[in-house]
Amino acid sequence: MFILGTLLLAVVTALACALPGVFVVLRKKSMVVDGIGHAVFPGIVVGYLLTRDLNSPLLVLGAALAGLLVVLGADWLSKTRMIAGDAPLGLIFPALFAVGVILVSSRLTDLHLDTHVVLVGDLNLASFDRLVVGGVDLGPSYLYVMLSVLALNAVFLVAFYPQLQASTFDPGFARLLGVRTGALDTAFMFLVSVTVTAAFHAAGALLIIALVVTPAATAQIFAGRMGQLIAWTLAFAGLGAVLGFGLAYALDASTSAGMAVFYGLQFATVLTVDRMAGSRRRTAVPVG
Repeated sequence: MFILGTLLLAVVTALACALPGVFVVLRKKSMVVDGIGHAVFPGIVVGYLLTRDLNSPLLVLGAALAGLLVVLGADWLSKTRMIAGDAPLGLIFPALFAVGVILVSSRLTDLHLDTHVVLVGDLNLASFDRLVVGGVDLGPSYLYVMLSVLALNAVFLVAFYPQLQASTFDPGFARLLGVRTGALDTAFMFLVSVTVTAAFHAAGALLIIALVVTPAATAQIFAGRMGQLIAWTLAFAGLGAVLGFGLAYALDASTSAGMAVFYGLQFATVLTVDRMAGSRRRTAVPVG
C-alpha cells in the first residue's frame, strides 16, 4: 500500500508539473522555472518564521509569491535593457536562495533541515504522512495536495486556453483581440510558481525543472498540433514517473532523480529517432 501510494504520488506530481510546462516551453521560459525553484526556499523559510507551522497554507502562499518575485524582477530588469539574456535570473534567484540559507543558519538553528531534501526532494519521506479517515488509510496526504494542484492547472488552462494560445504565439495580435497579455502572463507564472512550490517536497530546488520542462520539450520535437503536444507531454510525464520510480526503488535512490534520468533518456531517444527519420526522408528524395 505504501509503495502504491508513493507511485501514485510520483505520477500525479509529474502530471501536475508537466501540464503548465507545455506553455512554459512554448514561451521559452524554461530557465525561469529554475529561478522559481530556488526562490521557493526562502519563501518557505519566511512563511515558517511567521507561522511556526510547517503545514500552514501561508507557507505555500509565501513561497509562491517569492517565486513570482523572481519572474517579475527578471522581467523588469530585462525591460530596462541594461542586462540582456538570462543574466537577470542569474542575479535574482541566487540572492534569494542565499537569503533562505542565511535565515535558516541564523534564525532556525533548532530546525533540522536536510540539504538533500531541499535540493532534490524526497517523495518517500512525503509519503509517510498519511490521510486516515474513519480508520481507513487513503494514502499520502501530499497526494491530495498534488491532485488539487493538477486540478487547478487543468481548470486554468481550459478556461484560458484560447487566450494562452494567442498570447504565446502572437502577443501583438492577442492584444488587438483585447487579451490583457500582461495580466494573463502574471497569472500564468503565479500558477507555475504555485505548482513549483507544491512540488518542492517531491523534486527540490534542482530537479523541479526536469518535471516541468523535459516532457513538453520531448513532445515538441514531433508534435504538430497543440492537442498532440499536450497529450504527448502528459504521456511522457506519466511514463517517466513510473519508470523513474521503478529505478529509484531498485537502487534505493531518490525518486525525483530517477524520474529526471528517464525524462532525459526519453528526450534523447525521441530526438535520435526524429533525426534518423528525417535523414532517411532526405535520402529518399530523388535528385535531378
